[in-house]
Amino acid sequence: MTGRNATGSRVSAPACLEGVDEALAAPALRDLAWLCQAPDLVALPGYPGRPNGAALGLATPAAVSDWLAQQAPKAGEAQWSRLRLARLGHYHERLWHYLLDHAPQTRLLAHSVRVVERRHTLGEMDMIYRTRRDPAPIHMEVAIKFYLGLPEGPSAATSQSRWIGPGGFDSLALKSTHMARRQLAFSATPAARRALRHWLAPRDAGEALTPPGAQFAMPGALFYPFHAALPAPEGSTAEHYRGLWCYARDWPALKATLAPSALGAWLPKPCWLAPPPLASFVPLGQAADAALARLQQAPVAQQLMVYLPPRGKTRRVFIVPDDWPRQIPLPPTG
Repeated sequence: MTGRNATGSRVSAPACLEGVDEALAAPALRDLAWLCQAPDLVALPGYPGRPNGAALGLATPAAVSDWLAQQAPKAGEAQWSRLRLARLGHYHERLWHYLLDHAPQTRLLAHSVRVVERRHTLGEMDMIYRTRRDPAPIHMEVAIKFYLGLPEGPSAATSQSRWIGPGGFDSLALKSTHMARRQLAFSATPAARRALRHWLAPRDAGEALTPPGAQFAMPGALFYPFHAALPAPEGSTAEHYRGLWCYARDWPALKATLAPSALGAWLPKPCWLAPPPLASFVPLGQAADAALARLQQAPVAQQLMVYLPPRGKTRRVFIVPDDWPRQIPLPPTG
């Protein structure tokens, strides 16, 4: 398969990048395709990870592509574009709403279920859904995360506290701890069970209502430092997406390790999920110049997607300011 990139040059085009069919045009549809198969970053003891393809009724890449082809006409291009006009976390949640409500084997019962007693908000559940094969409700929490590993930092080299967000406000350790101890456990509390009666079928209501199963989805990528070796964090899944990060001053050295034929695409936030179509890629230096120019305007980490022909592989790269990070989140307590 061949195609042309943004400069008009002919390139060898794979059928998909990161599992996303090149035939898909709308960015939201591409992001849905990516979400259908993106692995979780971590495993949390006691809680299953994201619903797999069989649970969704989309067990193969071909099934995903066929299903998405059916979804495209259901909304115009403007509606798919509006879906993306949100903060990254909110956009990711909206994609899960659509996926769980429209996938062949699942139905969304409720989302953003806030539990309030005596005018005090006790907590909120991201989503409640069920499968066609099993009517028991499932409580699911979701998060889309991109963490950069620190060669030096809190705790041991394998600690999740070494992996922090591009802005330095969050860490893999903080998110994993909060997800397991607070978010996923919340649906088993008496207050949450009382609130859930309003969202479940009558036969599920009453004092005998059992806590719903709880699961999570935490796709994204972990970015390893270019200038130092760092092991994978404890609890990370073997299949998590991996990228590299470098200081702006080190970008020329990183670029020199890549083939001269490498192409690139700058991924401005919130366009951090699926790779863009291959036609959007330009010579890597041109894509990096756009990211570095943005970095000059505001000292915010910038993400690149690198495409490496002829193997058709992609690699994500974060370029960060030379004084990054300006702050490091403290490890979770307890």
